Amino acid sequence: MANSVNSRRTYSSPLRVGQAVATRHRVLAAAWELFTTRGFAATTVGRVAALAEVSVDTLYTTVGRKPDLLRAVVESAISGTDDTVPAEQRDYVNHVRAASGATEKITIYADAVAAMSPRTAPIFVALRDAAQTDPDCAALFTEITNRRAANMLRLAADLRSTGELRPELSDRYVADVVWATAGFEHYVQLVAGREWTPEEFGEYLRKLWGRLFLTGNG
Repeated sequence: MANSVNSRRTYSSPLRVGQAVATRHRVLAAAWELFTTRGFAATTVGRVAALAEVSVDTLYTTVGRKPDLLRAVVESAISGTDDTVPAEQRDYVNHVRAASGATEKITIYADAVAAMSPRTAPIFVALRDAAQTDPDCAALFTEITNRRAANMLRLAADLRSTGELRPELSDRYVADVVWATAGFEHYVQLVAGREWTPEEFGEYLRKLWGRLFLTGNG
């Protein structure tokens, strides 16, 4: 009898974990859809729960309050998974650091920006707009903005380590240019505003950064 109970526990635990993962995925996908189309203020937890086909209580248990939900969606968009992944653990960051030449590093990062921007730009627009009136959203927007700036300084230092960065350019200058040109506002200007494709945006970043930053590309 004891073996039977233990067997049921062994097989039911992975099932419950799988169900929880699937539920979180549905909740985050529903929240991304509503936040990016209706905005933060007009999106209620009830609407997210209904679209995700879960109860409100389940949503609270799975993610949390609406500000927690927005944070989870933002982090999910950045990482490309349903969980938060620190920058140093993301695949493209490791690929950039492993690359030996500055041109290859720039290409990898430009391609990564082009790949992630279709999911990150819309939610960043929603977060920026929500930050105008909601203190929690304002704090999150500032946090993400500062985090990006710090990550760009690391990228600049990585480029300098190759010996190919123009010596007259400071790391802060390089980081600020990458921060601005890879930002969601610039992506929206060119992709939504001028009908560029994400791939064209990535190619533009690669050429721009190469010509601005690297020796022999002036």
